[in-house]
Amino acid sequence: MPQRSSKARSTATPQSPAPSPSAPQPPQPQTEYEAIAEQWARAKRIQEANDAEAEALGQPSRREAARALQRRRELLNELRQKSYEKRWWWTVAFWMWLLMVHAVGIWLFTSGFLLTRLVLEDKSSCTIPPIESKLAPLDIGQGCWHPKTFDRAVVVVIDALRYDFTVPEDPAKQQEFHNAFPFLYETAVKSPRNAFLRPFIADPPTTTLQRLKGLTTGTLPTFIDAGSNFAGSAIDEDNILMQLKNAGKKIAHLGDDTWWDLFPGYFEPNISKAYPSFNVPDLHTVDNGVIGNIFPLMEPDKKGHWDFLIGHCLGVDHAGHRFGPNHKQMNDKLRQMDSFIRDLAALIDHDTLLVVMGDHGMDAKGDHGGESDDEVEAALWMYSKAPIFGRTLPEHATPPATAKIRPVNQIDLVPTLSLLLGIPIPYNNLGRPIEEAFAGPKGNDWVNLAAVSRMASAGIERYQKSYFSARGISLNTEADSPAALWTAATSMPADSHRDTYNAFTRFQGETLSVCKDLWARFDVPRMISGVTVAAIGVVLLVLYASRTEEDEFVVMNDVELDLAEGKLEAMDVKGEAEPHVDQFYHKNMLCGLWDTRFLFIVGTLIAASVYRQQAVDRSATLVMILMTAAVGSSLHESGKTIMNLLPKTLWGWLSVVFTLSHSVGFASNSYTIWEDQILLFFVATFGLTSAVCAFRVESKVDRTMAIYHSAVFILLGRLASYSKLCREEQMPFCVSTYYASGTSTVSPWQLIIPFAVFVALPSIIKSFLTPTRSYEGLAPAWIGYVFRVGLFMSAIYWTIDAVNNGHWLAGKLSEGTLENVGVYLAQTILALALVAGTTAFIWAPPNVSIVSKASRTGQARVAILGYGNALASRYLLLPINILAACLLLTKPMGSGALALMMWQVLSLAEIIDLNNLKNETIGPVMLAILGNFYYFKTGHQAVLSSIQWDSAFIPLLTIRYPWTPIVVTLNTFGGQILAAVCVPLLAMWKVGPKQKGVLETVTRSLGVFIAYYAVEALTTMSWAGWLRRHLMLYRVFCPRYMMAAVLLVVLDLVVLLVTLPGLRSNTLSVSEVFGWTD
Repeated sequence: MPQRSSKARSTATPQSPAPSPSAPQPPQPQTEYEAIAEQWARAKRIQEANDAEAEALGQPSRREAARALQRRRELLNELRQKSYEKRWWWTVAFWMWLLMVHAVGIWLFTSGFLLTRLVLEDKSSCTIPPIESKLAPLDIGQGCWHPKTFDRAVVVVIDALRYDFTVPEDPAKQQEFHNAFPFLYETAVKSPRNAFLRPFIADPPTTTLQRLKGLTTGTLPTFIDAGSNFAGSAIDEDNILMQLKNAGKKIAHLGDDTWWDLFPGYFEPNISKAYPSFNVPDLHTVDNGVIGNIFPLMEPDKKGHWDFLIGHCLGVDHAGHRFGPNHKQMNDKLRQMDSFIRDLAALIDHDTLLVVMGDHGMDAKGDHGGESDDEVEAALWMYSKAPIFGRTLPEHATPPATAKIRPVNQIDLVPTLSLLLGIPIPYNNLGRPIEEAFAGPKGNDWVNLAAVSRMASAGIERYQKSYFSARGISLNTEADSPAALWTAATSMPADSHRDTYNAFTRFQGETLSVCKDLWARFDVPRMISGVTVAAIGVVLLVLYASRTEEDEFVVMNDVELDLAEGKLEAMDVKGEAEPHVDQFYHKNMLCGLWDTRFLFIVGTLIAASVYRQQAVDRSATLVMILMTAAVGSSLHESGKTIMNLLPKTLWGWLSVVFTLSHSVGFASNSYTIWEDQILLFFVATFGLTSAVCAFRVESKVDRTMAIYHSAVFILLGRLASYSKLCREEQMPFCVSTYYASGTSTVSPWQLIIPFAVFVALPSIIKSFLTPTRSYEGLAPAWIGYVFRVGLFMSAIYWTIDAVNNGHWLAGKLSEGTLENVGVYLAQTILALALVAGTTAFIWAPPNVSIVSKASRTGQARVAILGYGNALASRYLLLPINILAACLLLTKPMGSGALALMMWQVLSLAEIIDLNNLKNETIGPVMLAILGNFYYFKTGHQAVLSSIQWDSAFIPLLTIRYPWTPIVVTLNTFGGQILAAVCVPLLAMWKVGPKQKGVLETVTRSLGVFIAYYAVEALTTMSWAGWLRRHLMLYRVFCPRYMMAAVLLVVLDLVVLLVTLPGLRSNTLSVSEVFGWTD
């Protein structure tokens, strides 16, 4: 072909001379492959010549030198990895020690603040009444301390039966829960000698377990017992069921299985049946079981099988939790109860007492913790076929119109039932007999009223003396004291029965008041010990998180410099990694705890305490003070002084102002009530400050982006603020939007939110990774597909839940089908997010890609896409997995809020980077503020009743430990948990893989983050202790302290179990590719 071309060219131009055969031929063009092969051959010949020359001179060849350098580099990486592992474990040890400090401080304060009542082991006896009986022969057959009225009793507990559910309402004003249960009111009005209906006031906390204790023992609950609602223990103190059993009575039970936990071995096994009590979505199983089993026991041939029959229905309570009281399902459930009680009343005989009662009420959302009047106002109805009951005043003939009129304390049920059934009143009882039960059909039997009041008062006076003696408390004998009132009542003339009854009633009321005050006493030394330990822990944590000039780390994102540095270090490796600036930081802090002298002192203190039988709290306080002193000394030796606590920049001062103003404000009940609005103000203030400071950024592009992200940060906070759940004290200045109006269900329009999150959120996350070319590696597959599929499945789940709750397909599917489908779908989502997500995160490579392209000179150039954000882009997968789980476990309005939080966190990362604030404390502080802010935006308040217990049944059909508490924790503290996991994201955002001191930088940021919550816990416990006599203590200050204390421990565990392991996994993955820097 070349020759033909030459001839053709010569023929076309005859003027040109023909080339001679001996003339040199023009070079033939080479293919690209041939050119590369020739270059490689030439380079090989030169390399071989150089190697031969080096060998002749006795020097290693270049290839051998490169291999040796590579071996040294590998050795250096191995040494650095081992060094990192040691530092990481010492870091974990420090955070475990910090968890112990927080836990001990909280335990000391709580044990002094939330005191438990001393339980006396004394039991009442039929043959030993507290005072001589004037009417009874002390015979179990006729009545121990008082002649009995009934042989048997049927007690039906309708859980959460609020009083206004039972009284009539004007049809023009009625809601779904009105006029659906009229039987109780109708019988009390039409047959006042056979029935009466009165408000039945519960003492908070109004958890079912605590109410059952009060209803059977006649004693008041203590606030700390609320935590045992999921793990009841058997009641050992004297109670009405114990007295019935001692009297040879047969007890049967149907319904809520909580009774079986409290009274094991009490119930007749062949006729009793218990049902799980915490399956909130199930409205009918327990109630249908009670109804189906109780009517056969009413047959005449079953009369000898039982003497005391308990039926505990849960449908009303579950309907309230699931839908709220103003819902069609509540109306249907109340009508079912009305029909049930009508039929039951028709079947009892003249010797049987029928009691129907609620153990507590519920608020407008169906919850109950004891914070509002609606939550403590239950109903009590007693019925007898025989004309037994009476009214002492004509105006009492009609049941009270509201629960504020003539209420009965729930503890009054115990002496009433005991005397009606002829058994002894339990020893620890503080209640008094209910007037209608003993006034006689004409309402004028003052002899009987005086007798029962005298007997009950004698039991109370006996108990008070025993309790005061056990506690070492002296009796008060001043005027109007219980002792003086007792003397006055027992001195009444024998024929003044009405005055005697009134005198004993005054004594009972005053004694109850004294006992309430007595059990509100606080162990101030313990509280001070707890505050002291917590305060020292806060100071040490802040010192730990503070920075000095030696703490600054160089960030090197230049690839050529990285390679040059790596070569120099590899050439100089000597068998061990060079000491890191913070190599022994955590180790040195904790080594003092293993010092022989320290261990000897601690051991001596513990031995002395055990020998002297001193209280464990004193030893714990001393040990913790010594431990914190040892760690504090190590911090001081490392250059951390009290001056490190003072901020030096605007952002440092802003962090301090946010932290202190938030915490100090807890001294005000109004501030605490409106905390969500305060946090919104902090969010807007930071956004505005960052926007103003952005004008100092030199680069126009960066300045524009900083202002943009600051504006977005403010707008997202404002948008999230529209999701709210108002607490009672905020009314009428707050309108709840979290639930559908008047219910605790999801509004149909809110179902759009999860689908909007599914469409938008992955794209928003991608937009933050694209500018740094970090949307590489696993990111497109996981964020663009797996995460998006999880969001879509979550949206489908909430649609199924709405269809099931709204009965949109009623009659078209078998009952339970949609519920089962939803549970299995939720389990799939959680497996995808937490199991598959964790596995993918551990094994994923860095989110980078390597591309090769030719330069202008023809040489190949290699580019690493995503190098500048290699650390954070990969770590982002971990918060995304946690977010996916939280979005499922939060109702649609809350899932929208959490999606906005993720967006805000990424904007915050950009603000921190663009304003060069990575070494400031403001980033972690703002994360902590966002965590608290979104606690309120996900349908929560600092009250027990806002806990969304129904979330436990999103992935589960029944209660399962430990999964149920974990699910409820993720639902409750999802915002704070997500914030804790995102702390490393701020420190590593837009940082390449060659940053030194990543571990120490992140853990210091975690220290600032946890310090915010530690200060919050410290101040809430301090104010709760200082304001312990405040009217709003148990409604405002105590719940806020409990929230802060639990949250601090939860976040410590999240740091230990999620954040630090996630940081380690991320560092291992990136360093395996790019090498270890330190």
